[in-house]
Order: sequence, then structure tokens, then C-alpha cells
Amino acid sequence: IMMDDDMETGTLGAYQDRPRTFPNMRTKPYTPLIFRILLGINVRVLFLLLLLALVAIFYVGASTSPIIVFVISVCILSFLLALYLTKWVLAKDEGPPEMVQISDAIRDGAEGFFRTQYGSISKMAMLLAVVILCIYLFRSTTPQQEASGLGRTTSAYITVAAFLLGALCSGIAGYVGMWVSVRANVRVSSAARRSAREALQVATRAGGLSAIIVVGMAVIGIAVLYATFYVWLGVDSPGSMKVTDLPLLLVGYGFGASFVALFAQLGGGIYTKAADVGADLVGKVEQGIPEDDPRNPAVIADLVGDNVGDCAARGADLFESIAAEIISAMILGGTMAQRYPSGFILFPLVVHSFDLVVSSAGIFSIRGTRETGVIVPVEDPMTILQKGYSFTIVLAVVAFGLSTRWLLYTEQAPSAWFNFALCGLVGIITAYIFVWIAKYYTDYKHEPVRILALSSSTGHGTNIIAGVSLGLESTALPVLVISVSIISAFWLGHTSGLVDETGTPTGGLFGTAVATMGMLSTAAYILTMDMFGPIADNAGGIVEMSQQPESVREITDVLDAVGNTTKATTKGFAIGSAALASFLLFSAYMDEVSSFSQEPFKQVDIAIPEVFVGGLLGSMLIYVFSAWACSAVGRTAQEVVNEVRRQFIERPGIMDYKEKPDYGRCVAIVASASLREMIKPGALAIISPIVVGFLFRVLGYYTGHPLLGAKVVAALLMFATVSGILMALFLNTAGGAWDNAKKYIETGALGGKGSEAHKAAVTGDTVGDPFKDTAGPSLHVLIKMLATITLVMAPIFL
Repeated sequence: IMMDDDMETGTLGAYQDRPRTFPNMRTKPYTPLIFRILLGINVRVLFLLLLLALVAIFYVGASTSPIIVFVISVCILSFLLALYLTKWVLAKDEGPPEMVQISDAIRDGAEGFFRTQYGSISKMAMLLAVVILCIYLFRSTTPQQEASGLGRTTSAYITVAAFLLGALCSGIAGYVGMWVSVRANVRVSSAARRSAREALQVATRAGGLSAIIVVGMAVIGIAVLYATFYVWLGVDSPGSMKVTDLPLLLVGYGFGASFVALFAQLGGGIYTKAADVGADLVGKVEQGIPEDDPRNPAVIADLVGDNVGDCAARGADLFESIAAEIISAMILGGTMAQRYPSGFILFPLVVHSFDLVVSSAGIFSIRGTRETGVIVPVEDPMTILQKGYSFTIVLAVVAFGLSTRWLLYTEQAPSAWFNFALCGLVGIITAYIFVWIAKYYTDYKHEPVRILALSSSTGHGTNIIAGVSLGLESTALPVLVISVSIISAFWLGHTSGLVDETGTPTGGLFGTAVATMGMLSTAAYILTMDMFGPIADNAGGIVEMSQQPESVREITDVLDAVGNTTKATTKGFAIGSAALASFLLFSAYMDEVSSFSQEPFKQVDIAIPEVFVGGLLGSMLIYVFSAWACSAVGRTAQEVVNEVRRQFIERPGIMDYKEKPDYGRCVAIVASASLREMIKPGALAIISPIVVGFLFRVLGYYTGHPLLGAKVVAALLMFATVSGILMALFLNTAGGAWDNAKKYIETGALGGKGSEAHKAAVTGDTVGDPFKDTAGPSLHVLIKMLATITLVMAPIFL
């Protein structure tokens, strides 16, 4: 790594007078293979190919339903809007050369890790695809599949193709998140030199760009896959598959998205938090230097981690959340469409199309100002983001009402659509309350975080005790809200007037599905707030490393603290949506088992010893998975701590700016360790339900209980979902509160930076790092992946 000659020889001036030059760690820009191929094609040929692809997509969509054409059109318009935002963000200046050099180093590290990580994930995905193919080639078929002429071979290849497409799209979603963040960070830093409001707008629009693409890809991917299967299989023609059974073919897509999201979250989470913990423990606590100080050898690895852990992983995560929710709701809609219009099936796609519209309006409601001479925020950034969210919610309520009247109106029950509109309103209110609860427990403007900060004044131990207590307490309100929303939505659906042939109400479960859609009806804006956090964090790091004036760092510090809160709120939102989506997938799993076994499978009796054991194993899975994820961060952080200590000992001139830190060494340590450490917890999550289900299937065969394997897996899924929700709430909230308690002290409270209270708060923050950015986010991905994997693998449990 080459440095400026002044840095090499040690002839540096005073702190603020030093030449601000930094290592150029760039090797060569990384572009994924698929984009390199596209860029290598002649522009006119590429335009013609894109035009032909659009014509083909619209033809397939028009052959399926006008609703599909509407969904695809909205997604394409959203992509055009994303292109505009890309141009707008990239047109912003990158600031002075020292900022650009630091940004280049971060970009190079992030792209290098992304290439290696996703290379490993793709190999594992191909291996799993072969396993799925073998299972489906030798499994039994349902009577519905036999009646439609859909044989084992066709079913196997459809499921594998859907799985690989879901994995590919999830990977692209992750790449988009990282691509945006590594280019927006320096532009936010530069904007902060002029105006806090402008920096806020750049960060928000950059996050919005990523969010629109991720949500749009999830929606258009499922819409095109659904339409392709519809046309290819000749759905609803004589002797072919019925449209009501078609959504079950999409389950592989959701499983592929979940698979990639889990490993992306694990690998990225281990990377970012190991680097963060190592940098904080040695830099802040032992050496007493500020956060993101250029003398810290782990600082570049820490900033790279924000992008691969919080941006790339979160993009794949939300993509998977939306895909799982849409597919589960479409499966339930297929059940409803056996007696009512097919709009019940396509309703989730329309809801998320409107999500793109209303969230885009919310993103553009946040405007920037260029106030001359104003270098501090005039208005609290969190208040501005909350106003944008409130505006988005109002639009979402209107759009949801129109969608239900359009697609869920039926002459058999004329008022049913209104009941379902109320179910959507329940979901929207639930999302808003979740965001508020997470904000209350993690924002330092509220009492819980201030009490946690005060506990730091009496030592490290009391800080840890207070943080754990806060996290445990924070599980109560979200669980009560989820409980009320599930029961309310189920009751509204149950009383909608929709009944089966025997007069039994059938709308209850679909009401819960509609509430889930309502909760995710502002998903693009929620992801925007989530992406805002790491972009602001990176911007603060670039400002600190390039030694900008303290007034600029104050602006980025405020944005960073708000980013910590928005990340915590969006994690709470993701947990709530995961709980509802898993509930729907659990129902779909029971229907799938019933179809294969030709026996009713409506309830699970945990009084049966084997079934109760399955539940215990599900809860155990959550705790072991969390332990392995946290210990992976701990082991990797130890390597970083030892390396940073070694550099400070062997190169004493680092502290006086007379010697250069070896940033690249820390980047290499966390990159290799995180790829190694993500395998064990990820494999545990995939293998556990399959092994448990198969073993109890064999036991059931010899004891005369043919459905025992399926029942045990159902209990495992049920208990794992409940335990996982509570554990994820605890981990995310405690971690976010510890982080913002530290930020609160750094504003000057309780002695400010360098005080004993600050050191205790840093300890709490390092404990919370693997909680909130590794184990916690991975858990809600795990919950949904368990639901999709049991649905895909259901035949081997029978």
C-alpha cells in the first residue's frame, strides 16, 4: 500500500495542518459477470435486446391477466425512476481528493468481499439445487398434479429453476444495495460540508434508489415467473393445471431468496461487527482515539463492513421478506379463488406495486436546502424522516382501499372487500406502532436509552445489566401488538361473509395474509430508512478520516445517530412481518402435507411426546444458531484485536502519524474469517428441519403413525418461530440501545468522549454489536427460511 512521501518520512505538521492523503487500496473496479457481458454488447444491439425482452414480458403478461400487465408496467416505471435517482445522486460532487481516496478504499474492500462471498454462496446454492432436484424426481405426486398432467420431472425442474432464479435475484438485490452505498457515502460527506439538510436528502435518495430496485425486482420477478408458468403449462385449459394450484410452484423462488439472504446476512454481519468490535476495543478503549480515526488499522475494515453487512445483506433480506410474503399470500389466495375471483391470487402483487408508488412519493417528499452559512441541522433528521413515513402511510391507506375494492369485490359477499381493507389497515397500523416502539427503546431522546447511558457512569457491569434488562423488556409491547393484529385480522376476515360449500367461514386466514400485506405496503420506504443508516455511518467515517472541520463531523454524528435508530426500527418492522409471513407459510405447509397424504392435517397436538420434542428442538435451534453467530463475531474480533495491538506495538509511530497503519491486513483477516465462520450456523439452519423430519418419519413408519414426521416438523417450525421472534426482538433492541447510549454520551452528556462513562458505554456497544447486526437480523431471515424449506421439502417428511 503506497502512501504520501510526507507520511512515509514522518514530516507531518500539526493535526489540522497535515496533508490529508490516504492509501489508495484500489486494485481494479469489480463488476459482476452478467453486467460485464451486458456492457460488452453494442449499445444498439443491447437496446434491441431489451426491447424484445420487454415485448416478450408484456406478451406473456397480457396472455395471463391485465393485472399482471399493470404490475409489470408499474415495476418498469419504478426502474426508470431509480435510474433518475441514480443520475441525481451520482451528479453530486465527491468532495476533496482525500475523501475520494478513502471512498475508493472502502469500495474496493466491499466489492472484493462481495465477489468472494457470493461466489461461495452460489456454489452452495448449486449443490442444494441438485439435492432438491433429486428429492423431487423421486417423490410422490399429489392428485392435483396427476390430474393436470404435471409429472415428477416437470415439477422437479420447475422447482429447481424457481429456486435458482430466487437466489440470483436475491444476490442482485444485495449487489444493488452495496453498489449504491459505496458511491453515496462520499457524496453525503461532501454534502455535509454545506448543509445538514442536503446531506440528509442525498442519503435518503440513495437509500430510496436501492429500495425501489429491490422491491421492484421482488415484485416483477414473481409476476414474470407466475405469467411464464401460466402460459407454458396452459393453465386453466382442459386437462391442465388449475390457476388455484399455480402459486405452489413459486415456493422454490422464495426458498432461493431465503437461502441467499441467510448467508449474506451471516457473512456480512460477521464481517462488519468483527471489524467494528476490534476497532472500538483497541482504538477507543485502549488507545483513547476517536471513532473512525485514520490511525486505527481496523478503520477501513469497519467502514467496508457497513456496506457488506448493513447494505448488501439488508437488500437481500428485504427482497426475501417481500418474496416470502407475496408467495404465501398468493397460495392462500389460490385457496380462496376456488370459489371467488382470481383477483385474490394477484392481490399481493398489486399491493406491492402501489407500495412502489407511495414510497416513491414519500422519498421525494424529503427535500434539501442550501442554506448559506448554516452548518448545523435546523430540524431533527428523525422528525423529517418520520414526516416522510407518515405521508407514505396516508397514501398507502388510500391505495390499499382502492386495491381491495378492485380485486377483492365479489357478488357473493359485497362487503367482504371492506373487511379486507380494514385488515390491511390493521397491518399498516401495526407497522407504524412497531416503528414507534423500536424508536422509543433505541432513540436517545427517550427515557430507556438515557437510563442506560446513566448506568454507564457506575461502570461497565452496570451498563451490561441495564442493556440486557432493556432488551428483555422491549419484547413485551411488540408481542402484544402482533397478537392483537393477528386476532383482529383473522376476526375481520372470518366475518367478511366468505363461506365454503357447507357455510363455514373461510376468510379468516386470508384476513391475516391481508394484514401482512398491509404491514409491508410501505416496505420500500422502510428499506430507504434502513439504507440511510449505513450510508450516514460511512459518511461520518470519511469525514473523520479526512480530518474535516468539527462542525461537519457534528452533522454526520447526528445523521449517524438517527441512522442507528432507523436501522433498529426497520429491524423491528422486519421481525413483525417475519412473524406474520411465517404464520401464513405454516398454514401453507399444513395444506401441502394434507394434499400429499390425502388426510386432513389441520392441527398439531403438542401433547404427543414426539411432537413436543420437535418443538423443543425448534426452540433449541434458535438459541444454538444465535450462539454460533455471536461466537463467530467474537472469534473474528479477537483476531482483529490482536492484529491492531500488534501494529500499535510494532509501529509506535502510528499514534504520532509518523508510520502508516496496514489497513489491508485487517480487511483480509475479517474477510477470510467471516466466510469461514458463516458456514456452520447456516448449515445448521438448513440441515436441522430436514434431518428431524426424516428421522421422525422413519420412527412413525415403524410405530404406525405415518404423519409423525410432518407433525414433528410442524412443531419445530411453530416453536422456532415463537422463540426466534422473541430472541430477535431482544437482540436487535438491546444492541441498538447500547449503540445510541454511547452516541448520547458522545454528545457531551455524562462527561462526553473519553470519560469513564464513555468507556463503559463503548463496552456495552461492543457487546451489542453482534446482537443487532449479526444474530438478530439473521434470525428473522432464519424464521422465514425454515418455513419455506419445510414447504419445499414436505414430501420427504411423509
